Amino acid sequence: MTPYRNTRYWLRYFRRGGRPRTKKEKFNQAHSQLRNVIERAFGVLKARFPILDKMRRFSFTTQKYLVVATMAIHNFLRRIRLNDELFRRFEDVGLEVSNTIEMNSESATSATQHVFRPQDQTFMHQLRDQVANELDLLVGV
Repeated sequence: MTPYRNTRYWLRYFRRGGRPRTKKEKFNQAHSQLRNVIERAFGVLKARFPILDKMRRFSFTTQKYLVVATMAIHNFLRRIRLNDELFRRFEDVGLEVSNTIEMNSESATSATQHVFRPQDQTFMHQLRDQVANELDLLVGV
């Protein structure tokens, strides 16, 4: 699910420009926060399992199984060793991942157009609007 285009997205913009004012900004802020959490989690996985950082040309199915297997091993290690150096290194909640793709640019939208069918894109945009409406009710304007 992509954020809204031409609307503030990166967390540093919210820090500088104040709280989100519209439901689209609220959605984008929540999306950006969740993206940072996911990026940090994958940062830990890539540090622990270098194969994920430099993935060879495996089939999509094989890549999917590699990610799931490394997550299972990682979660097992976390359960038996709670004081994990990799998690300490990546747990800074103020950390913002580098913006490798500017989310209000054409590139983010054009990348999804090649992967999803038009009806899938329509569904995801409707779902995004529904989530934005619900966030707007929860957070208020």
